[in-house]
Amino acid sequence: MRMSPRRLRWLLKLWGPFAGAGIRVVAIGDDWRSVRVELRRRWYNQNYVGTHFGGSLFAMTDPFWMVMLLQHIGGDYVIWDKQGSIEFVAATREPVYAEFVLDDATIASLCRDADANGKTLRWFETEIRTASGELVARVRKEIYVRRKQPRAERAAA
Repeated sequence: MRMSPRRLRWLLKLWGPFAGAGIRVVAIGDDWRSVRVELRRRWYNQNYVGTHFGGSLFAMTDPFWMVMLLQHIGGDYVIWDKQGSIEFVAATREPVYAEFVLDDATIASLCRDADANGKTLRWFETEIRTASGELVARVRKEIYVRRKQPRAERAAA
């Protein structure tokens, strides 16, 4: 799905899972190569001991690697989140941030590997930090990429 970064940012502000968790997309680069996301602790998104709820921390990182790749190579490739994990490093009550940066070498490598092997799986790691830089959590997402079959091949299959 093609849309402007500004429009996606606006839609994500209204999207139930993000709005309900208190997640805010601060910025999406005009070239779809970077995203910055913020989570502020509120009464409705804190855990039993008053720090950030782990599910909200994980959710704030969920779609972005896949979305950025879809914007760059999605017309020719199938791209899906395959699996993910989170490592909680430190509890905090401060606002936290996650940043995603996609470079040309990664895009080229994914396309090359998918073309050579029929598909590829790649792990991406994102750190969640406070504004002062304290590490709160590490999130790993595995992304699946394969070249789309031409319509004639899909119809024959």
